[in-house]
Amino acid sequence: MGELLPGAVRVGEGTLRFLGFAVYDARLLAPPGWRAEALGRTPLALELTYRRAFRGADIARRSLEEMRRAGPIPAADEAAWLAAMQRIFPNVGPGDRITGVWQPGAGARFVFTGADGQRRALGDVADARFAERFFGIWLAPSTSEPALRQALLGPSAPMATP
Repeated sequence: MGELLPGAVRVGEGTLRFLGFAVYDARLLAPPGWRAEALGRTPLALELTYRRAFRGADIARRSLEEMRRAGPIPAADEAAWLAAMQRIFPNVGPGDRITGVWQPGAGARFVFTGADGQRRALGDVADARFAERFFGIWLAPSTSEPALRQALLGPSAPMATP
């Protein structure tokens, strides 16, 4: 994590479950002293460590569905964002990790770490609106998983409304 977000510390963590099955473990990292009020103004990283196998194309499609929860997305942006995610997100298996780094005002960078510990860059999306919507899947009040949001943002986070 060091070179992606130097000095980052864990803010919070939680597990996404669907029908009782663990899908992935999520961990939010940010600069020391970060608080939820700084969301969208300070770089942060979100690590997802998968517990099950998923196709990258399915991760991309589901991500776009979740991004829509924050409101309408222009069709051209939807097409560009889906294409970027389909290009970036690999197929994953248990123990694989995708880390996204949000650079507010600039975009997002993604890195893959396999269950074997091998790490590689996946790519960047140089679109600030994409990054805000993407990280909003977990961190915005409009999230479909308010309990996970609360676990990630920690005790300083205001409660989300479902």
